[in-house]
Amino acid sequence: MGEVYRGRDPRLGRDVAIKVLPANASSDPGRLQRFEQEARAAAALNHPNILAVYDVGVYDGVPYIVSELLEGQTLRERVSSGPIPMRTALDYAVQIAHGLAAAHEKGIVHRDLKPDNVFLTPDGRVKILDFGLAKLIDQESTGVVSSVLPTSPPGTIPGLVLGTTGYMSPEQVRGKHVDRRTDVFALGVVLYEMLTGRRAFVRDTVPETMTAILRDDVPDLRNSNPQVSLPLEQLMRRCLDKDPARRFEAMHDLAIALSTIEVTPTSSTTAVMSVPEFVPPAPEKRRPGLPMAAVIFVALAFGAIVAMVNGC
Repeated sequence: MGEVYRGRDPRLGRDVAIKVLPANASSDPGRLQRFEQEARAAAALNHPNILAVYDVGVYDGVPYIVSELLEGQTLRERVSSGPIPMRTALDYAVQIAHGLAAAHEKGIVHRDLKPDNVFLTPDGRVKILDFGLAKLIDQESTGVVSSVLPTSPPGTIPGLVLGTTGYMSPEQVRGKHVDRRTDVFALGVVLYEMLTGRRAFVRDTVPETMTAILRDDVPDLRNSNPQVSLPLEQLMRRCLDKDPARRFEAMHDLAIALSTIEVTPTSSTTAVMSVPEFVPPAPEKRRPGLPMAAVIFVALAFGAIVAMVNGC
């Protein structure tokens, strides 16, 4: 979408990120439109889990977006090192769901959620990036009355596929109408990748990957990660249902469902044998005996009595 530079805001005394379109892309109507869509969508959102946009404009014919400067790494970089522990993955997923729920309340669907567009700060905060493919939800079907400027022309061109292969919903692959449940599907794909370290739908070619999204189910999650609980497996599969009507209706509901999943030692299907520590037996208690002197005295007395009896 563009090039990002580190900058300094002298008026407010803070470092910022400046995203600009390269000179050769500024003349591309398609990329310019997507850039403007991203600026409008992001500027309309104010949520802790969404990248904050401070300013937009054009300088010497080059469009730019000024946003908060983030320190950390993308979720893609984190997942490349292996699966994420269940507790941490759930925390990330809940934050992503809250951020997307805020966007949906404004009538905006992200449509391009993927690990590359999720940023992790050192303090564990999740930030959703890049609303370049964002689409205004149809107000007729959602009842949303929003003053947000449309981020795409009214109606999507039939058969037009927009998104990133491997993270698109089945309806995106078919070029059909999309709504908030498209983001639910994408979050399910991202959750699978966080827990396994592998992409849910990846094949040798783009057509094969798109076919897998339409026809194939993801492999058993708990076979790849024994720490995953059955409720989490079921939740993820509901997100990845091919039929949008069978997914979570609202991202807010998904956030609540994710928050209620408990992470306990019983989440693991592997049992660890517990060997008790050896404790030596306590010495047997004995009743207090007579002192040795008393024992000798009794024995001597008994002997003297015996001698007297024999003498008689």
